[in-house]
Amino acid sequence: MNDTSDIETFNRLFNELKGRFTRFAYSYVRNWSVAEDCIADAFLYYWENRSAIPDDSNISFYILTIVKHKCLNYLKHVKIRQDAEKQMQENAEWELHTRILALEACEPSELFNNEVQRIVEKTLQSISGKSSRIFIMSRYHNKSNKEIAAALKISVKTVESHITKTLKVLRRNLSDYFP
Repeated sequence: MNDTSDIETFNRLFNELKGRFTRFAYSYVRNWSVAEDCIADAFLYYWENRSAIPDDSNISFYILTIVKHKCLNYLKHVKIRQDAEKQMQENAEWELHTRILALEACEPSELFNNEVQRIVEKTLQSISGKSSRIFIMSRYHNKSNKEIAAALKISVKTVESHITKTLKVLRRNLSDYFP
């Protein structure tokens, strides 16, 4: 057969089978564009491989088999995509549920207290050792100014001065937390 005869045969076959095969493909893929693409791909595959097909082959059956495989590949791809989307949706729902539970369990007062405590500790570390020590004795160990003065062998006025200085720094560092 010559090329012109091949093309005429191909065109006749394409025109004869296209409508029927497109409806067949559509009945599975449920999308006209995809069905038409499957048909076009099947005919193109047939055309590119026609020399390897035995002369006594049923060409319609051969092309329909290709259409079937094209549709199967498309549907398997759709299934994989749907499974992935479902998994992503489940992950998003799990993540949202986890955030809801975390927020419901969240106690702002604990967060607030922990943050304030962290700032107080950081502030006490940043001031002089003597001021920090005096403040800790006063506020954490409930020692009176007189007891602190006696323990450190300094005047009560010096104890008061260190406490006042420490409170000033704390007020400045905690200004966002207290009016």
